[in-house]
Amino acid sequence: MALIVLAAPFVVLMGGPLLGYAVAGGVWIVSRFVAAAIERSARKSRSPKAQVGISFGVLMGRAWVMGIAILVVGLAGEREDGLMAALLALVAFSVYLATTLIIRPTERNKPSS
Repeated sequence: MALIVLAAPFVVLMGGPLLGYAVAGGVWIVSRFVAAAIERSARKSRSPKAQVGISFGVLMGRAWVMGIAILVVGLAGEREDGLMAALLALVAFSVYLATTLIIRPTERNKPSS
């Protein structure tokens, strides 16, 4: 999320497609907050299968929502807007995946109090 906010001035100064950036950034941030809330409630479940299923469902749902947003922006705006939305989604997801892979194993190894 910080990456999206910090990159916004550069997109504006470089004259990038603002519609694609705004829509993809907004959808990414909103879906991240919704996913965090759903995952937080999923961790309360005692069943590991339910936790994995909910986490997978959230991930797939976010991918579908982002894909639909990219498609809508590409069709409603210019072609460059769709490309900007797709690139922003790719970069944001890559950073999210990398940080998740780094942070999650350390969360599992914490002793519970």
